[in-house]
Amino acid sequence: MPKAAKAPRSSRKRREDRDSKSASQSNGAAKKSVSTKDRETQIAVQASDKLYYRIGEVSELTSVKAHVLRYWETEFRWMAPPKSRSKQRLYRKRDIEFVLLLKRLLWEERYTIAGARQRIQELGVEDALAMLSSPPEKNPSMDKSADGDLIGFRAAIDEMRDELVAVRGVLQENT
Repeated sequence: MPKAAKAPRSSRKRREDRDSKSASQSNGAAKKSVSTKDRETQIAVQASDKLYYRIGEVSELTSVKAHVLRYWETEFRWMAPPKSRSKQRLYRKRDIEFVLLLKRLLWEERYTIAGARQRIQELGVEDALAMLSSPPEKNPSMDKSADGDLIGFRAAIDEMRDELVAVRGVLQENT
């Protein structure tokens, strides 16, 4: 069965694709760090007069997709926004702060979901939310330095090489 021919792409579309790729690959000062964006979001939400935000608005504000927010609701009992009569989630300012906290713990500090849950339980929700104003900590389970990892890898590779040389010697003797 012959393959269907692809429709030619317009030069404008190709140019837009090329421009978006080059923009995403550029490493300029225009890009802000995740925590800087989150601080700006936190300030904007606190300054806002709105009492409730819908999931799409929260998703845009926090750069966390809506399906991820729904999943986090199932995993973290502290994040349970009320629903309107039309069954839409209504996030409060505190809920948005909690989303920013989870984003920081899971994505920046590299905690697992269970680890983030445990960290929040250890600190208490209020102290955990206060953690947003401080710089990110290093996850204690990720405390190996890069140099220590490289030294360990190098030692393991050297040991494997020595064993392989010994095996090769035995094989050569037998032939």
